[in-house]
Amino acid sequence: MNWTPPTQVERLLYEAGLRGDVDAQLKVLAAEELYIGQHRAEVDAEPGIVRWRPVAHPVTGSPCKLLLTRGMLPPWHPDWIFHEVDLDWIADYQWPDPTVWLAVNPGTPAAVSLPASPQDRALWRRYHAENDRTTQNRLNALHTGPLFGPLAFGLACGAHLAVANGVPWNEAGTVYLDYYSQRCMLRKSWAISDNASWHKQMTALLDYSNSPPEPEFALRVREHLRRGMGELPPANLWRETAAGTLHDQGAPQSVVTEMEELVRRILRYEARFRADGLLPDDGRVATAAAYDYGRAPSVARWGLAARFCTPHEAEQAIVHAGALAKAAYGSWQDFCAGYVLGRVLRFDDEEYGPYYEDALSSHRILMENEGSPWRNIRWN
Repeated sequence: MNWTPPTQVERLLYEAGLRGDVDAQLKVLAAEELYIGQHRAEVDAEPGIVRWRPVAHPVTGSPCKLLLTRGMLPPWHPDWIFHEVDLDWIADYQWPDPTVWLAVNPGTPAAVSLPASPQDRALWRRYHAENDRTTQNRLNALHTGPLFGPLAFGLACGAHLAVANGVPWNEAGTVYLDYYSQRCMLRKSWAISDNASWHKQMTALLDYSNSPPEPEFALRVREHLRRGMGELPPANLWRETAAGTLHDQGAPQSVVTEMEELVRRILRYEARFRADGLLPDDGRVATAAAYDYGRAPSVARWGLAARFCTPHEAEQAIVHAGALAKAAYGSWQDFCAGYVLGRVLRFDDEEYGPYYEDALSSHRILMENEGSPWRNIRWN
């Protein structure tokens, strides 16, 4: 069969189906996010409620409840959305009619058909309970998604968060998280509730104005000194110049003192980056713009999943973010270090906690995995 499975999940289901290995199919399903489709108007009318009705099987015509794996989701549609569920949730859902089966990816090479008696559903629960669901810090890709070109490059700039969330790095389509969860997250964390507010946040990211300006001011002072001296300035000179410039501009003494401490923090973080391999032994961060440019592709994908933007709008933003990143940095490693510095200066407070550890883990996965876009897409 001339068929390319979109992800490893569909490949494993296909191979298990050829063997007639239901146990293997259940193990795959127990480990993955699964999706139920519903009309958007229904979900908007009853937020958080999943309506999962039997339908006619597209091949046999028999009653079934339809379920899809991520790689088999249909193209993005403004009025058709998907809920993310797992095998345990499915087993607990109402199954009053024993003639209704579970149909996963029906009509495709990765199809699975399962009876849904109480005994069968008890088995689903057991498989789910026995499975170690590691959905975060994974490098995933859609083999049918963009792998090269400007869109793939922009998506690769957002790969930090894709790896952290365990979603394919190269997808801008139907889901990121599910529709309802995505809308709640964007409203709570980003104040995004419609197309206008999505555009506002996206513009701020692409203008590098979402992040606070102080770190960039400090880094630009160092770069200015470096260009003038032909080498990196001593730490004392950098600190005194940054603080003195603010003093000369009439900044309050508290702001001047904070700038002095910020320079010290940057130096300490860079030393840690070198120790952990985020920077080479003689490396530095020239700009932290990557933190905004690297989040922009994810915000574009989140807005698309939440139906706050169109595929064209999302793809334009992703390509633009990639172009800005390419202009600001010389390599994936430089880009990554800038991203991590922007993140930790904003949230970590030198605790080297989750904000640092998660970013470091994503860095290592993306720099070391042979299937990583950072290993396969050239920076220039």
